[in-house]
Amino acid sequence: MNDEAKVKLLTITVDTPDTYSSYAGYGHLAAGLTVGLSAMAAGLAIGIVGDAGVRANAQQPKLFVGMMLILIFAEALGLYGLIIGLVVATKKVDGLCSSYKA
Repeated sequence: MNDEAKVKLLTITVDTPDTYSSYAGYGHLAAGLTVGLSAMAAGLAIGIVGDAGVRANAQQPKLFVGMMLILIFAEALGLYGLIIGLVVATKKVDGLCSSYKA
């Protein structure tokens, strides 16, 4: 692969301000908030379950499998938020809002 092809592969196309509508901007904001808040909620759930699970596992080793299942389901919250964020960020609808072009 030559250098020009590598550069084309690595470049990210960004819409110019003339074609970037407020609809797209709010969509990207919503996608970022969705991913961030769902990841924060998943981290909080994992922290609480992990703390209680480790303490309970020290007293009863049989609880390990149940604790791991709860941790897996808590991590799924973050993955669902990531999937929704990707869907929202890549949604392309033209004509709903005007661009910032004067």
